Amino acid sequence: MSSKEELMKRLGINIDSETFRLAFTHRSYSYEHGGIPTNERLEFLGDSILGFCVAEYLYAKFPQLPEGDLAKRRAAIVSTRALAIIARDLEVGEHLLLGRGEAQSNGANKSSILADTMEAILGATYLVQGMAEARAFVLRFVTPLLEDPRLVGATTDWKTVIQEEIASQKLGEMHYQVNGSGPDHARTYVAELQIGKKCYGQGSGPSKKEAEQEAAHKTWLLLHPGEHLPNR
Repeated sequence: MSSKEELMKRLGINIDSETFRLAFTHRSYSYEHGGIPTNERLEFLGDSILGFCVAEYLYAKFPQLPEGDLAKRRAAIVSTRALAIIARDLEVGEHLLLGRGEAQSNGANKSSILADTMEAILGATYLVQGMAEARAFVLRFVTPLLEDPRLVGATTDWKTVIQEEIASQKLGEMHYQVNGSGPDHARTYVAELQIGKKCYGQGSGPSKKEAEQEAAHKTWLLLHPGEHLPNR
């Protein structure tokens, strides 16, 4: 495990130990340790700062885009999936304070917990270092995700898209074959979408839902080679 100082260096921030610990304290840990403060208030603050900084950036970066397109871009890079990507790249999960049950169920790799923690870190940065550093944090890690291929179509519910298409084209019955592997604290799932008796897209992720979403997305790409993403 990397040290707190190493993580702060990767994050490009400098906050005191008490605030750092608070930003990483999940409610499951608090419940098992006498109800100590959790990172939820910092998360609330960070969520608001994140939305503002991204909106400000997009407004200046894309002066010709209408409101609807700006909103789609903002939704993609402030999403749970986007923030979890950043957290995994930075190995944030290693520092989380989780209750025993959450730790045993791979909580340190759950997208929702990682995303909430990133918002808490942003909130902590704002409180300790001010708005300029909070904005710099967002510009350093969040806005570059606009070009990240891992977020192409991030706001699309691919399971719904592919289900509707299979039904409309009468391609046959569909179902997901999902298998998990690895220890409970680091479980990985692989999903394969089958239509009729034929296997199509395959996806993987730390949860069944994410693996199925990726499998549905890859199936759509197989059915629509060379086409643009659906406008949803």
